[in-house]
Amino acid sequence: MTNSKDVILIGAGIMSATLGTFLKNLEGEWNLKMFERQNAPALESSNELNNAGTGHAALCELNYTVEQKDGSIDVEKAKEINEQFEISKQFWSYLVKNKALDEPESFIRPLPHISFVQGKENVNFLKNRYEALKSLPMFEGLTYTESHEEIGQWIPLMINGRDKAESIAASKVDYGTDVNFGELTRKLVTNLQTQPNTAVSFNHEVDGFRRLDNGKWEVKVTNLETGATEFHSADYIFIGAGGHAIPLLQKTGIPESRNIGGFPISGAFLVCNNPDIVSQHGAKVYGKEPKGKPPMTVPHLDRRYIDGKESLLFGPFAAIGPKLLKYGSNTDLFKSVNRFNLLTMMSAGLKNIPLVQYSIEQVLMKKENRMEELRRFVPDAKDEDWDLHIAGKRVQVIKDTNEYGRGYIQFGTEVVNSQDHSVIALLGESPGASVSVHVALDIIDKNFPAYKEKWLDKLTEMIPSYGQSLISDSTLLKEIRNNNDKILKLN
Repeated sequence: MTNSKDVILIGAGIMSATLGTFLKNLEGEWNLKMFERQNAPALESSNELNNAGTGHAALCELNYTVEQKDGSIDVEKAKEINEQFEISKQFWSYLVKNKALDEPESFIRPLPHISFVQGKENVNFLKNRYEALKSLPMFEGLTYTESHEEIGQWIPLMINGRDKAESIAASKVDYGTDVNFGELTRKLVTNLQTQPNTAVSFNHEVDGFRRLDNGKWEVKVTNLETGATEFHSADYIFIGAGGHAIPLLQKTGIPESRNIGGFPISGAFLVCNNPDIVSQHGAKVYGKEPKGKPPMTVPHLDRRYIDGKESLLFGPFAAIGPKLLKYGSNTDLFKSVNRFNLLTMMSAGLKNIPLVQYSIEQVLMKKENRMEELRRFVPDAKDEDWDLHIAGKRVQVIKDTNEYGRGYIQFGTEVVNSQDHSVIALLGESPGASVSVHVALDIIDKNFPAYKEKWLDKLTEMIPSYGQSLISDSTLLKEIRNNNDKILKLN
């Protein structure tokens, strides 16, 4: 036990649950503590009702295939995201095979992924995207059509009532998935609670950090049920607290926490639970963001399986507000602004006026306005079949960079590491949960270099493609994908 380490995970979302599961498989005798301010896991961003775009594999999400100035399509990001999702499936398959996860159909199901566009310009883009992807092994089976009749066979709900003269196109992959990250997180946390040298504490909020003379961290925690203050020691701290990660990172005082801020955006979706309507749409369908709008505006209509019920979610719609968490405080944003990031935040506001305007427009939207957006996807949509659901918070990372200057808003996932690797924080959002396993592996590679050789065999057992490229090795990709899909009951 002399070589045992103390690890504290802050937040009981998909990322803390994933990293904690990795560490317990790699070093079972390490002491692991997880603190969550809510009374259960997965109540914020990881919750299945707080996110609609699940199972990101770049099969249908068009913002991962960017059109270049010469008209060509850059597919590199799509290949990266696809590989990262396959890595997630490998880890889940390992856990299912070893009975750490049961009933995979409760958190992952097969669901076709479809891209759908309108207008000649977007049709040309989708056709070029199809041509760029169709010969890649990662996107084998991708099909494309501009036929209203064929699209109607794929997604009848989106064709009924549509003008037959409208220029539209769609591409489809049948081996996409719908992932319930809320259920997956709950299963991972439940399994962690059964492990030795592991403690999961709900209703416990981390308040502060202090570096001790011995190099460890003292973490101040409040028991929200009793009001008692607790102090816990840690060699490593992982901050996986969603939007609240930024203020917690700031409290560590590490240099890497400076010049970082966040722009909170609330998500909202139109939800349909009418079984007659739901039965007409069995796919995850992504469109193209409106011209001049940020990537977060990409419309999508997803078939979802939640708590044994089937529903449709359309969105996203956005709103601005000062809370960094859905169940946070209206003072969150203001408390996160300090002397180190004030200029960063101000610069971001000045540089991103269209984003601010978009958010204000979204706040002012009424249901009839949202229904108008929906009818671009579902022409016959009726008001009485759809209800507005306020989803979770996502916080766009704002930082200073050498390439883009001060106040750059980053769309995506960001990991911040202290120089001595003792503090790790996960910031940002989409594709987030879908690539959580890749992010955990990246954290392990960068922050535990002394253990790399010792852990290699176990990491390869959990992730058979570890250290290899699924992008360049099509034989390995096919073998691993087929094996994963069999274990996860996807084929």
